[in-house]
Amino acid sequence: MSMRTRMVRITTLCYEKITHRSTGGRRPGTAARATTLLSALLVLGATEAVAAPAAPASTVARTAVGHALDQVGKPYRYGAAGPNAFDCSGLVTWAYGKAGRTLPRTTHDQYRRGTPVARANASRGDLVFFYSGPSHVGILLGDGRMVHAPSSGKTVQVVRLADYYQAHIAGIRRVG
Repeated sequence: MSMRTRMVRITTLCYEKITHRSTGGRRPGTAARATTLLSALLVLGATEAVAAPAAPASTVARTAVGHALDQVGKPYRYGAAGPNAFDCSGLVTWAYGKAGRTLPRTTHDQYRRGTPVARANASRGDLVFFYSGPSHVGILLGDGRMVHAPSSGKTVQVVRLADYYQAHIAGIRRVG
């Protein structure tokens, strides 16, 4: 049995005991049930175990992903923002710009935009930042992958986060 299943089972049992004791066996109203369940979750410290699922990617994010994927194979060039070559933040600026969303040019400034997203809630089109500063950015694709312009001598490519990048994530932002 997974930890999440155990937490849900414990929370459900706690909820049933609390509501039964506090209402004399009657079924409480919706507001009372919600309050009681939230109280039980907070007592158990289970707020992380029942986090809401990630929202689906916006139309802008889906469109930006498509534009970024169309650039796979094009060369990396420091300071380049397309359409013939890209650096990491240039790819993000260009792809989101083609999707109708203006973003700043540098990784550092891009990191200040949008909303922070927990790794567990990241979705397709979110920007994933790496290293201190941060000094690198890619666009999440889902299934543990991202598209990015890695470094000199390489091309825009799709990579698995687990291979190297997972340990170096500085943050994830939703901008679309």
